[in-house]
Amino acid sequence: MRDKYTLYGIPHSLYTGRARAYLIKNAIPFREVSCGHESFKTNIVPKAKLATIPVLLTPNGQVIRDGAAIIEHFENSNGRPCRPESPRHRIISDLFDVIGAEGLLRPAMHYRWNFPTENLDFLTYHFLNAQTMAPHRQEKTDHMMNKMRFAGRMFGVSDTNHKFVEDLYMQFLRALDTHLATVPYLLGWKPCIGDFGLLAPMFAHLGRDPKPLAIMQREAIHVYRWVERMNSPEQDAAEFFEAGDDFLSEDLIPNTLVEVLRVLAKDFVPETLAASVVINDWLANNNPSVGTSASRYLGQGDSKAEFIVDDQSLIAGAQPYRFYLLQRVQDYFATLSSDDQANVLCLLERCGLETVLEITLDRRLGHQDNLDVWL
Repeated sequence: MRDKYTLYGIPHSLYTGRARAYLIKNAIPFREVSCGHESFKTNIVPKAKLATIPVLLTPNGQVIRDGAAIIEHFENSNGRPCRPESPRHRIISDLFDVIGAEGLLRPAMHYRWNFPTENLDFLTYHFLNAQTMAPHRQEKTDHMMNKMRFAGRMFGVSDTNHKFVEDLYMQFLRALDTHLATVPYLLGWKPCIGDFGLLAPMFAHLGRDPKPLAIMQREAIHVYRWVERMNSPEQDAAEFFEAGDDFLSEDLIPNTLVEVLRVLAKDFVPETLAASVVINDWLANNNPSVGTSASRYLGQGDSKAEFIVDDQSLIAGAQPYRFYLLQRVQDYFATLSSDDQANVLCLLERCGLETVLEITLDRRLGHQDNLDVWL
């Protein structure tokens, strides 16, 4: 067991699913331990700095918090097996990483918490069993479930916009299903970084909770198979009789994938733009010191960003972490030749995502000593 990594998480955690799938797909030996385990609180959190999951404990005792940081740890040391090298593939992979981890939180939270008839028993089991057998176990479970219900509102789900959230999600789900009917992974025959980012909401919430799972199995069987495939150590693409073993050739982005991104851009772009305005205003008023932790939410009443999608007004929390991930896309784009930049920009214009190359915060973000910090 000493040569294994330890992944602290829980089965129903959105972000744990991202890191777990990466370990599985890359044949990295690990065991998974619940964050409710006493060792998490006593041994891991002091080094992780925050009691969030996933957290990885390496065989030599290093503690790495955050799914993106866990993946980067292995990519950096193993020759980057999941990062495409061609410009358009790399940009699209990194964009899916951002959009998956940050841009699909609304449907993920809506389908988890607003269908108690279908989901409540399932969720109660999982949240209860993330707590140790101790006094006030049920009260702690109820508190955590209520806290996560409230988080759905922070991500933009209100009492009046359920149908809108569902309609937009179904547009995305059907577009993704059409694409995954042609290839087993986003960019071809093996998973890229973007597959893992996208899996975050598409597994633990949308591909596992009873209500959205039933929708996925009924309406988007190719997406459901991709969710299964992403949790298999094998390629798991038996239905593709002429499967390859690499990303698509010649930096190809199929029209089916462009359509997926066009749907995702509908709310990702206006939300990102609105969040940048709110966060930049907060930065101007607060001027945090270099190295100060950039928390998920800026402060009471400071993080609400309002934006319009298809004539529907939405309000969601403006989260700096979205821009930490988006920096990777923008930084890579800046290194490209003028010809490659023109090709990438043409692609993003077709997807409705060209604006994301220009939406920036007035301060950069970094990840230092397990914390997201202002630079």
